[in-house]
Amino acid sequence: MPDPDTPTPAEAAPNRPANGNPLLELGITVILPAIVLMQLSSSGRLGPAGALVLALAFPVGWGLREAFTRRKLSPMAVLGVVSTLLTGGIGLLKVDPYWLAVKEAAVPGLIGVAVLGSNWTRWPLIRIFVFNRQIFDVDRIEAALASRGTTVPFELRLRRGTVYLAGTFAFSAVLNFVLARWVVTSPAGTEAFNAELGRLTLLSYPVIALPSMLMMMLLMWWLARGARALTGLDLADMLRQ
Repeated sequence: MPDPDTPTPAEAAPNRPANGNPLLELGITVILPAIVLMQLSSSGRLGPAGALVLALAFPVGWGLREAFTRRKLSPMAVLGVVSTLLTGGIGLLKVDPYWLAVKEAAVPGLIGVAVLGSNWTRWPLIRIFVFNRQIFDVDRIEAALASRGTTVPFELRLRRGTVYLAGTFAFSAVLNFVLARWVVTSPAGTEAFNAELGRLTLLSYPVIALPSMLMMMLLMWWLARGARALTGLDLADMLRQ
């Protein structure tokens, strides 16, 4: 699965659609912080604290740049920046690394709770994450549903899809916690902690982000298949041109 604009260095921001140049964003928010943490944390270079601050500056700076360029500050971007700053706080204040795992799980976990809770509102959040105007031609689909009298069945499908979407965030939360507990075991504020945080940053993309993106694509395909049956439109006609 908001548009989550800013991943933390230890997360690859699962469940968020790509924006701009995804390779550039990956390099700035994942690869560069990992290199800084693993290569510059020794006392002869920047030291653990200096390397951590520099590494976290990349995703925070990218998030602020995105907010300035779009002239819009989304709640998801704010959450990403706050999460990154919490990572810095854990390292600089030398908090037990267990809380890093809790923080890593809390971000997608809170989003998942919000998504699930939205199912009991008039606007389920699947309309933001999946069935949105950046991906689908929403007006055309809704007009076709109205003309065929299938609006209610499609709304029910959206409600069911919202539960599935919340499940993808729950999946990310569990994997984030397990991966962080497995990789980061050294005391915060040490060179070893920074190196482990860098490895966590790199591992989070193939272990968490890619499976989450695959689940999001499957959910999008499931929703599009249902919309095709209820509207009579071809997939090419439903997607945003």
